[in-house]
Amino acid sequence: MRSLRLVTTFLMLSAAVCAARIPTPPVPMNAAAQARLEATLPALMEKAGVPGLSIAVIRSGNTVWRGTFGVQNESTRKPVTTDTNFNVGSLSKPVFAYGVLKLVDAGKLKLDEPLAPYLPKEMTEGDPRFQQITARFVLSHRTGFPNWPGDGKPLTIHFTPGERFSYSGSGMVFLQKAVEKITGEPLNDYMQAAVFGPLGMKHSSYVWNPAFESNAAVGHDVGGAPVDLFKADHANAAASLETTAGDYALFLDAVLQRRGLQPATLREMEAPQIAVDPACANCIDGTPSGKLSTSIFWGLGFGIEKTADGESLWHWGDNGVFKAFFVVRPATKSGVVYMTNSENGLSIGRQILAETLGGEQPAFDWLKYDNYDSPSLSFMRAAAGKGAAAALEQFSGDLKSGAISEGTVNQVGYSLMGNKKMSDAILVFRKNVELHLDSWNAYDSLGEAYMKSGDKELATKNYQKSVELNPKDDNAVAALKKLGTESHASKSEDYLRFPIQAYFSCFSIAVVTSFESGVTAGSKRCTTFPFRSTRNLVKFHLMSPEIPAEVCLVR
Repeated sequence: MRSLRLVTTFLMLSAAVCAARIPTPPVPMNAAAQARLEATLPALMEKAGVPGLSIAVIRSGNTVWRGTFGVQNESTRKPVTTDTNFNVGSLSKPVFAYGVLKLVDAGKLKLDEPLAPYLPKEMTEGDPRFQQITARFVLSHRTGFPNWPGDGKPLTIHFTPGERFSYSGSGMVFLQKAVEKITGEPLNDYMQAAVFGPLGMKHSSYVWNPAFESNAAVGHDVGGAPVDLFKADHANAAASLETTAGDYALFLDAVLQRRGLQPATLREMEAPQIAVDPACANCIDGTPSGKLSTSIFWGLGFGIEKTADGESLWHWGDNGVFKAFFVVRPATKSGVVYMTNSENGLSIGRQILAETLGGEQPAFDWLKYDNYDSPSLSFMRAAAGKGAAAALEQFSGDLKSGAISEGTVNQVGYSLMGNKKMSDAILVFRKNVELHLDSWNAYDSLGEAYMKSGDKELATKNYQKSVELNPKDDNAVAALKKLGTESHASKSEDYLRFPIQAYFSCFSIAVVTSFESGVTAGSKRCTTFPFRSTRNLVKFHLMSPEIPAEVCLVR
């Protein structure tokens, strides 16, 4: 009897283990599901303030449904079509990784050899750790580089390469230069020949193509206002891809069908190289917890989720006013990719993936994007539409309770400042200081707003308070030097006086020759965002009294 019970128990446990390993099938994609999506997606977009969206759903390794909704531009009301191009931000990275791995298959690049010999010596001198950086470390975000170095600063290494994860766009550009040296051609030319052409991606490019002109989506800010379209004339491997949902689905189809790369290379691409820190994606500017996630990892160019539904490959794209996301499950050869022309585009991601794929999506919790019906996003939209005073009054309870975070309030302030609403921006930054009196970042941002409005006295006092709280606030130290003052403490009540000065226009364009610099979306200050060329860097300067132009913030 005892033996029978043991056998029964063993069989039950074995069945449970086997059941746990069976991938969860995706949501059925039949006519009823398509009809449901055609009804629910426009309603979601309306609630979130997303003007346009394009989506492709994959089953059995092939695109089975494509949907287009809304408009390319709120001003023209031209509808989104299957041929509408979107800037997809960091969805550029997995495609670039695929192109890099084709060089590995061709024997032209080794994943674990140093990249420094392919780059100009002046870029890698001064720190011997540059010799440790490999394509594997770049593609799995283990270089030690920041996402972008910051205004005019050289590229520096912040931890031993390979040691841990910290998301870096500048690492991709570092590898891009090596790829261009190896192939002897600009990145976009190589990608057209090696990836876009073979996969039939006729509407994809890392540089602006005049053919896109008549059918390109225009980005919209959180309040739904159109933003002038940036047209990259030089490729940026991390961020400049223009494509359609249909084209991107062709790329994902190839990955799921195991096409274009050798089997061993595909296994490397999909294998976890490092677990992320649950507390941060950019763990140089952010504060790492020192822990390792048990559900989110990074492969070679792709994020990896491990859940009860099986393993997924995923990535997100955030160029400020353009947002995009994809997830695919190799075991079931299923997936979805969608792209939007709105700063609010990822606020509906959870709902879209639930309707088109199903299962858990821990990536959204790790990325910390607000849901479309959250107090934070509602506050942002109210500030853009009704003005700062009305929004602060309407959401006073959520602000006091912390339901709306310091970072969200800061983001709203910068959005208002970028839209030349200086009085509103300062109201918001002042409220952030009142709510977070011990936050150096809140004072730094308020100081920047006062400086931009022309109030040097209050700019100085707020920057001095920021340095008092955080002596390593390089932005405040640099600002104080420009203001001709030293860093010292001031009385807290002086920081909040309301300005009456006129303000400067927001952006100007300059050409420089220094290496990569840039900004992470939601960071503590407006700095710069680059697009690299072989000759120079087109760099956008914020806080300038020069000619206005728009800028994209990249995650």
